[in-house]
Parts: sequence; structure tokens; C-alpha cells
Amino acid sequence: MNAPRYAELQVTTHFSFLRGASSCEELFEQAKNLGIEALGIVDRNSLAGIPRAYEAANNHGIRLVIGCRLDLDDDISVLAYPMDRPAYGRLCRLLSVGKKRGGKGKCRLAWDDLVAYGEGLIVVLLADLADDLCALRLRRLKTAFADRAYMALSLRRRPNDQMRLFELSNLALAAGVPTVVTNDVLFHVPERRMLQDVVTCIRHNCTIDEAGFRRERHADRYMKPPEEMHRLFVRYPEALARSLEIAKRCKFSLEELVYQYPEERSLPGLTAQQALEKMVWEAVPGRYPHGLPEKVEKALHHELGLIGRLEYAPYFLTVNAIVQFARGKDILCQGRGSAANSVVCYVLGITAIDPVKVDLLFERFVSEERREPPDIDVDFEHQRREEVIQWVYDTYGRDKAALCSVVTRYRGRGALRDVGKVLGLPEDLTKLLSSQVWRWSEGVGEKQVKELNLNMEDRRLQLAFELANQLVGTPRHHSQHPGGFVLTHDRLDELVPIEPAAMDDRQIIEWDKDDIDIVKFMKMDCLALGMLSCMKRGFDMLEARDGKKYDLTSMPPKDDATFAMIQKADTLGTFQIESRAQMSMLPRLKPKEFYDLVIQVAIVRPGPIQGDMVHPYLRRRQEKEPVHYPKEELRRVLGKTLGVPLFQEQAMRVAIECAGFSPGKADQLRRAMATFKNVGTISKFRQDLIDGMVERGYEQDFAERIFKQLEGFGSYGFPESHAASFALIAYASSWLKCHYPDIFCTALLNSQPMGFYAPAQIVRDARDHGVEVRPVCVNNSRFDCTLEPTGKSDADGKELYAVRLGLRMVKGLSNDHAADIVAARQDRPFASVDDLWRRAGVPAAALVCLAEADAFLPSLSLARREALWAIKALRDEPLPLFAAAAVREDAVIEELQEPSVALRPMTDGGEVVQDYGHVGLTLREHPMTFLRRDLSRRRIVTCAEAVRVRDGTWLETAGLVLVRQRPGSAKGVIFMTLEDETGIANAVLWVKTFEKYRRVVLSAGMVGIYGKIQREGEVVHLVAHRLTDLSEALASVGERNRAFPLPHGRGDEFHHGMPSEDHRTIRKRPPATVDDEDEVERIKVISRNFH
Repeated sequence: MNAPRYAELQVTTHFSFLRGASSCEELFEQAKNLGIEALGIVDRNSLAGIPRAYEAANNHGIRLVIGCRLDLDDDISVLAYPMDRPAYGRLCRLLSVGKKRGGKGKCRLAWDDLVAYGEGLIVVLLADLADDLCALRLRRLKTAFADRAYMALSLRRRPNDQMRLFELSNLALAAGVPTVVTNDVLFHVPERRMLQDVVTCIRHNCTIDEAGFRRERHADRYMKPPEEMHRLFVRYPEALARSLEIAKRCKFSLEELVYQYPEERSLPGLTAQQALEKMVWEAVPGRYPHGLPEKVEKALHHELGLIGRLEYAPYFLTVNAIVQFARGKDILCQGRGSAANSVVCYVLGITAIDPVKVDLLFERFVSEERREPPDIDVDFEHQRREEVIQWVYDTYGRDKAALCSVVTRYRGRGALRDVGKVLGLPEDLTKLLSSQVWRWSEGVGEKQVKELNLNMEDRRLQLAFELANQLVGTPRHHSQHPGGFVLTHDRLDELVPIEPAAMDDRQIIEWDKDDIDIVKFMKMDCLALGMLSCMKRGFDMLEARDGKKYDLTSMPPKDDATFAMIQKADTLGTFQIESRAQMSMLPRLKPKEFYDLVIQVAIVRPGPIQGDMVHPYLRRRQEKEPVHYPKEELRRVLGKTLGVPLFQEQAMRVAIECAGFSPGKADQLRRAMATFKNVGTISKFRQDLIDGMVERGYEQDFAERIFKQLEGFGSYGFPESHAASFALIAYASSWLKCHYPDIFCTALLNSQPMGFYAPAQIVRDARDHGVEVRPVCVNNSRFDCTLEPTGKSDADGKELYAVRLGLRMVKGLSNDHAADIVAARQDRPFASVDDLWRRAGVPAAALVCLAEADAFLPSLSLARREALWAIKALRDEPLPLFAAAAVREDAVIEELQEPSVALRPMTDGGEVVQDYGHVGLTLREHPMTFLRRDLSRRRIVTCAEAVRVRDGTWLETAGLVLVRQRPGSAKGVIFMTLEDETGIANAVLWVKTFEKYRRVVLSAGMVGIYGKIQREGEVVHLVAHRLTDLSEALASVGERNRAFPLPHGRGDEFHHGMPSEDHRTIRKRPPATVDDEDEVERIKVISRNFH
């Protein structure tokens, strides 16, 4: 007897976003295990999961039937499957129409839309009840779709279910519509039922106790073997057979998608290739004014020939056009990533690194054997990138251009919060639990709650951890890619559905960058980089003030003073080399030239650290260990990095030249090293690499050591081209900071939010470098921070400038109100609070923001409380600027017309608290100053004293927490930076210490650390032994009038390592009274944590 056959045509994946509870990989693996021949993926109003389903289907040898479920406005739901490529295109357009009509995250379609785009679609009606309405819909279905019309038979596990199926079958028979069996699968195994209930509750924003019939009424929505389906539907053998019939009729596969890049408007009479070649050769003198080196000319001929054979010229022309547009608008930009391996990109000005000079590998970028689309990433100033994005839309058309999406997946904290809410756990408990999770990929469980004294025997608490761990990594919603554009020659919405993005005037496709790789679409990345905004502002200020014009390529290439500053790790605020881990490495590596910076950028990464590359490199650089090259070819490949492979390109070359790999196989090795997702896959190359090296005369031990180093890339393989591009910006930012610290500080503040450090640290560092910083002032501050002459000169007679903090620093003050204030004082300065109110026309709430920021003190000598008192005499709405003076008098509330009142001045500590709360920094005493006496009594030393003592000294110091950093390497070591009034101290926490004091590490704003001083050359660390949460001491700072120090903690967002919300977007209501409560939260300066 033949085994039963069945195709499951109604499968919902977790790409339905909070509907399905299993991944494509899990579903297709289970289908293979059960003997199911084909799966129809029908996520609701979406094709988002199709590329992953296609990949999973190929991996497991199961046929994929592409489709989706459409929920129509007329309360009709159908399954739609395209039979061929044209039908697939119409389905994509149909979904795009619905998404455009419905707006972000919604899809609105009617029956007429389905009919209009329905040619070539098999449409399966989903019916619940066998009533007159169902009969009517069946007749309409038959009329519209003829032999492509079907009706689904699915069990609902309700009373009289068999009667319901019988009646539905008879209705369909009467209408001439064949039936097909489906199981409406929502998860691959029965054990996922609880997770499916959880995602349903999250979608409906309710608890499990409130869900009622919004949950599935039975636990039967898991995938069943054909034998079980035949048993359940024994009365409907024809309907079972039709599942295979539909699968056979739907011949369309993603392999049929033929992507064609848009033809660029090339020069008249020239093909795209000819136009590219002409542009390249005409641009050569600009890059090589002293003549084209023979090596470069040879590389150009090689690259252009390969680009021509692969027909990639239009892509290069597009990227060049975008870059030229940006340059024409004076927007600073630079290409990076593997594109920096290309001489063509360098000559055209897309990238700034000469790949021949740095000896980069072009095949890392484009390979004839690999035949995959190139991927050029271009960074633009983050504050002007939107101009570039809109130009792309306008130039190529919104039907042919869209951004990739990003699938936002659950992380540990978010999963625990949402699951806890569903299970009815108190909000403060879920918040407390989630605060103990460091990084998104970290699990959640008992070890995170040891210190919280919770009962781990509680069933709901255990269930919360279990379900949260299942939820981690599952898709939650779509968002937009930072700048990855897909451009097409024909309609993009016939390749993939397009939907509006959350931001105005943007649209995204349903697929992310990994999906794009699967279907081999070309992508052009228009990315935003905050440091480019900073550098552009800095270069412009330097030209305006001193008449010196610089850009990224015209700075002195080897400035001794800059490298001396870098070697001392005096790099706060610079690009890439500002983190705690980088600062720790700089005095050891001591960069002396540009390529040293390339290595510096790349070496503090999980890959080199896990591959045991860092210490060998440092020992060899310091001449403590000889460099040995068993063969000359290894010297050619690894000579630049002293025999230690640090880059992907080197790994490829080692495989090719030392182990006999083909370029294609070497690229497979590179892919296995590319990202953390592939950890483990590199192991399959082990024997081939070792055997190949041994056959070519290398020792077995040496070959195994090389493989171990390459294996470290499994966590993160850094491309040399990428490191070189970043190193250029790192050098440029360091050069600007070294020679023009006032300009660098101003530019950095005006480019916020960005970078590793908050404005408070940036300002403090500038002051430590002799830069005068002046407070926000209603009569002197513009919106941006500016430079003001001090009337003083340095030892060389050069005029000194001070940084004036701008109105952008005032929390709660909108851009428009700031502009009104600046415009109103053009003729003369403001004389009083009501003079500003009357002339600027801003509401009283804006004045309150200025008063809270102490902006009336510098020029009007009004302290915070005096200014706020004066504001209370004003109406909520400003008077017209042309109003008569008499009308002005009517604006004063009679009850408030009284003699001047002498207000009690705020304490010094209170002023500091208010500074942090309303400007984000203080130019007064450091908060720790007010606590020093108390700390000294406890024998807690200052940070400056801590870093001066001898190696091996045990001591306790304290400070505000500036940074918590836990690199994805270094055996889980945590780096913490504390700040007090004397400077900073860097602490190292081993894993055991971190786990013991997890709550303190993750939540304390001010910490005391007892430990042992460890010195290595110029690097000083405090190895933590015991941590104390001193945050409560901050609450007393607002009451202090004299200076005695105590550690003062910085609030941070260790959860995401992201900048805080832009304060200019937050509107504030004027408070009824002003007090000094919530000192801790106000003093906690927003800092950033990076993992």
C-alpha cells in the first residue's frame, strides 16, 4: 500500500509578525521529518518570509509553494498562490497597493482589487460557516477565478465540526468550487502552543487572562504528518489530493526572479561600460597628478575588464552619480567596506583610500568566479543624508527605488518585558528583571536574578524565563534599513511588495539585506556617519576662521603631534579609537603611521582576540618575539601584520597561496568568517586548510595554529579595506582634535547625538585641553555652539577662542523657538525676560526652558529662580511683536504686580543638579566635589590618586559611571570608566565579579570600586574586587553648599548602546514650582554603552 501523500498549503511563519510561532527553518525541517512533500507559506498580507522559506526549502529538499493570506476589507480572507512569474508580479503589486493605502504596518484591500490583479493566481477561500454569505462568496469566487478557485477545509475543533465540514463541502460542490484540505499551521510542534498564545497576547496588548477567544481555541495548529491528515479527513480524499494538485500547478520559484539594474543615463553615444571607462581615465590626473604608476594602470585595466564582463558598469555609474550629487551639495561623504579594495572607486572619488598603496585585494570586492553583485557602502553626513535619499527617489522614481527593510527581532530585555506583561507579572518586576540582562543575545534565567531575592520556584516566573528565551531572536516588526537602496530597471513592486516607511517620504521593500543576498539583488548603501558631520563642520569652521581649507585627503599625512596624542590614548571624541578597549590598546600598540591605525581599528575586535592574534602581534611589534615566516609566500601575505593574520583579505590569501584553495573556495572561507551568525561553519574547512599547508611544506603545528587564528574570525572577520577607510576618519578626527581642540569640541557638540561619549564628557575633555567653554546665554548663544574670541593669545601669539554653548543644548527648547530668539536679537540684545518674550514671540514654556538652563544669568544677571519668577508674570501666549506698549501692560497679571522679592539662592549643589537636568552638563563644580569629604572619611581616594599609585596597590576609588563596555571577546571581561572631579579611572571586572555585582554594574549611576591597581607601561587599570552602589549619595548633592567629593554616576543606556533621544524633539510644560527633587536622575548624564 502506498504511503499517504500530502502538501500543507496553509503555513504561517513568524514573519507574519506576532502570529506564527516557528521559523521557516523549523517548519521545513519538521516537514521533512514528517514526510510532507510541499509547504505553502501564506503569511498574512505579506511575502516577508519568502526568501528565508526559499532558503530553508532548498536546505531540506521540500517544495516551496509561494503565497500569502489576504484579509480583505469585505471580511473575506483568501489564500493566494501565483502560478507563474507574471502572476507573482501582480501579487506583489496588489500587496503594494494595499500597503500604500493602509499606511505603515497595515494593508487595505477589497475584493475588486483582488479580481483586478488576480490573473494567474490560485485563490482559496477561507470559510468559517456554511451559510448564505458563504454561498454568495463561492459564486463570486467561481465567476472571477474559474478553475483557479478553491475552498479550504480546515478543522476548527468546535462542536459539530464534522457537520460543518460536510456543509461547507456541499456548498462548494453546488457552486462548482473544488475543496482542498489545509491545517492552518501556526507552529511546527505542539510544544510551541504557549509561545503562540504569548505572541497573540502581545499583538492584542492584553494579558493571557484577558485574551479569551483571541487565542486559538485549541492546540491543534501544529504540523501533522500525512497519515494523520488522511485520518482526520478520511471523508474527503479528493480534497486531500488537491493539496498536491495545487502545489503542482504553482510552478513559480524565486529562481525565476531576474533582477536588472537600471540603465544609467550614460554619455551620449556611449554604452554604460564606455561611459564608465571614459570617466575613470579622465579622473586619473586628479588622483595621480604626478603621473599614473604602472601598477595602478595595470589594476585599472584589470578592474574595468572584469566590470565589463560582469556587466556591472551601470551600478558603478549610479554610485558615482550619487556621490557627485552629494559633493555638488557640499555634503561630505566617503565610500567604505569592500569597495575600498577598488582602484576604480578610488579614482572616481567614491573612496578615499588608494588600494594599490595599501595593497588591498580587489577580488574581495568583485569576483568573476563568485559572480555576486558588488556592494558599495557610502557614508554621508548624518544630518544631511536625507537630501541624498530624496534625490535617489526623485531621480529613479518611487516605483523603481526603495530602501531595504530591517527585521527587528526580540532581544533579551524586550522579550522578558513583553512575556512578563502577558503573564501578568507586575511591571516593576519585569523592569527589574530585564535590567539584569546585558546584551540582546544573552539568555534570561536564574543567574540574572540571584541578587533580586525572587522565588525561582514560582511557576509564572519560571514560565516567563522559558517563554522569553523562546521569543529571543524572533521577528517583531519591520523597520527601515539605515540606507540600503534597491534600484531596478523595471518596476520594483513586481519583484517584491513595497510599503510606506514610518518616516515621511520614504518607502521600503519587505525584504532585508540578507533576503536581498538570497535573491541576488544589487544594493547601494547610503549610510549616515555622525563623525562625517563633525568633520565637515570642523573643516568649515577652520576655513571660515583661519582661511585653511582641508578635507579628508588633504591633511598632513603623518603628523607627529597627532600620533603622539594617539599613543597617549588622548582620543576621547575621536572616531573608532575612543572606546575603553581601544584606549587601553593604544599605549601598547603605539601607532606611528597610518597603517598602524588600520591595524589599531581592526585588532580590538572579537575576531583577532578570539583567534589569539593580539598578544603575538604586540610582542612582535615590541620586539619581544621574533617574526618567523616558514616560506616567502607567507611573508608576502602577512608581512604587514608581522606574521599574524588580522584581516579577511589575508585569510583569503593564506588559503590561496599557502593551502592551494581556489579563489572561489577562499571566498567561501571568507564568508564563513564574515559574521557571528556563522560561528561553527568555518570548522568544515579545517582539514582542507591544514592538509593543503602540510602538502606545501608547512609544519602540522604551524598549520593548526594558523587555522586557529582564522577560526577566530568566526566571531567577526574585519575587512582590511573597511579598517583602512575607518582609519582615515580616525586620523582626521585625531588631527583636528590635536591642533584645533576648540573647533573639534564645537563641531562634535553640534553633531550630537552621535559617538561614544555624551556632551558632558566632551566638554570636560575640551576644558582639560585648555579650551574655555562658556554657558548658554540668551544674548550670545546661537542655535549651534559657536566660537567666540577671548581677547587672549597663546605663547605663539595665536588668538584664542572660547566655545559658546548653543541653544541646542537647552533641553525642551524647540528648533523653531531657538531660531525665533536668535532672529529677534539681531538689532539689539535683550534687556529683560519680558523684553525677550515680547520681541521673540515665543511662549512662556520656552522661556522656562531657558531659565532652567540658567541662560539668563550670563548677560542679564538673573539666576534660575529669579528668571522663573519673572516668567510667572507673563501670559502663556506671546504678544504680537508690533503690539503697543500699553497692551504690554495688560499682559501682566495684576496679582503679580508687586515689589521685587528677594528669593533664597539655590545651593551650589542644587545649581549643579539643575545644570545636568536641563543642559546635560555643568561648567560649575563637578558633582563629586560636594561629596569628597564624606568619601575621604571612608578612605576612598580620588581617581587621580588611584592612577598614580604603584603597581599592585589595593585601594578604593569612586566616581560617576561614564562607560560600561563588554566587548564580544576577552572572555567576558567588563570595562568600566569612572569619573570624579580629578579625572577618570578605568576598571576591569572579571566575569565572576560581574555576576556577583551585576545589579550594581548595570544600574548604579555612581559606584565605589575596591580592587588592585595593575600597570602595564602607560596603561593603568583597577582590577575590581568589590563594588558598592553609591547612587543614594547623589541625592544629597542638591543640598550641598560646599565642595566635598563623592562618586557621581552617569545614567546610561547599556541596553542598546544607542544615543539618547534628541532633546530638541521633546516639548516640556513649565513646572508649577521648581525644586531639587530627583537629583540622582538629573545628575546621571546620558552616556553610552557598547557591546
